[in-house]
Amino acid sequence: MIIQPRTRGFICLTAHPDGALQSVKNQIEYVKSKGELKNGPKKVLVIGASTGFGLSSRIEAAFGSGAATIGVFFEKPASEGKIGTAGWYNSAAFEKEAATAGLYAKSINGDAFSDEVKKETIELIKKDLGQVDLVVYSLASPRRTHPKTGVAYASVLKPIGEPFTNKTVDFHTGVVSDISIQPVDKDEDIENTIAVMGGEDWKFWMEDLKNAGVLADGVKTVAYSYIGPELTFPIYRNGTIGQAKNDLEATVPVLNDLLKDLNGTSYVSVNKALVTQSSSAIPVVPLYISLLYKVMKAKGTHEGTIEQMERLFSERLYTADGVVPLDDAGRIRIDDWEMAADVQAEVAKQWNQVTTENLADISDIEGYRKDFFNLFGFEIDGIDYEKDANENVKVPSIAE
Repeated sequence: MIIQPRTRGFICLTAHPDGALQSVKNQIEYVKSKGELKNGPKKVLVIGASTGFGLSSRIEAAFGSGAATIGVFFEKPASEGKIGTAGWYNSAAFEKEAATAGLYAKSINGDAFSDEVKKETIELIKKDLGQVDLVVYSLASPRRTHPKTGVAYASVLKPIGEPFTNKTVDFHTGVVSDISIQPVDKDEDIENTIAVMGGEDWKFWMEDLKNAGVLADGVKTVAYSYIGPELTFPIYRNGTIGQAKNDLEATVPVLNDLLKDLNGTSYVSVNKALVTQSSSAIPVVPLYISLLYKVMKAKGTHEGTIEQMERLFSERLYTADGVVPLDDAGRIRIDDWEMAADVQAEVAKQWNQVTTENLADISDIEGYRKDFFNLFGFEIDGIDYEKDANENVKVPSIAE
């Protein structure tokens, strides 16, 4: 069928398999261009492996250091006459390219919060890999059913304490406007958001993996976070999501204790602001990213998810001397180029000036739009979107 993008707000309802394949190939070529990561991981589990930082982590591990990878995700499969999700096509593309390169790659599609998927993953590790030496935790979900209690939680995106008013942009139309968001009116909303996006599930995964004996000596585990500039603090770092991120970061010492007898370590990596399915949903953030892109591209410091993950692996997690550089709070910072004083000063200056009329001149709103559609396999260079595409693409390792 001919597949074109159909959008509803910050969601694209369609995805293109050929575009996804080319996008994955582009990331692989970037990793290969950086050379072999000689002391990198060899057996890797990526939880949340189908899009964004999780997908790029899997690509970096596989094609940067030749790692065998298992990816866990929750995506809608493709079938005859029915388009799969972008993450499904990404995962199919990854497995295809891994097989061509002679790399082990298998995937599990299901609710990663559930005990059933954890058990299935452990059984696969035992059967095929024995143990893993890196666990990447990159889940992004608005809802979670607690595996022990069965209680369903939904996260909310709200400030805490005071209403928040600031600029935002509709990246489809380019209209800059003010938006006001009311604060949470009950502590339960904060608790629910922490339950979905905090560190508890990461801890559950690591406990189950350790108890099953599938973590190698010297194992590392990393989860992803974001801080951002002060202008986004009310809706992000000081809001409900920020409370969940605080909980995620507070899980690090707990996991370090858990992994001590394995000589293992856990980390939270604070990553750069990028166009993802999650970030597109946060008011204010698309406008900030559009301005940030313009500034960082002009300085030659702009990165996408694959550039970020290559730098995380080669310059943080797997350094030549084995030392992982951390900030004063014990976090890895690969948002360092974004948060550079000169970058933030320029973004703040443009933020005060930006309007609908000058948006195209002082921001990279077109770059934002392109990155958004790229997430779903559209607007990828070299793809003819007027040609029929085979929508019924399989992920080889997943049984029908």
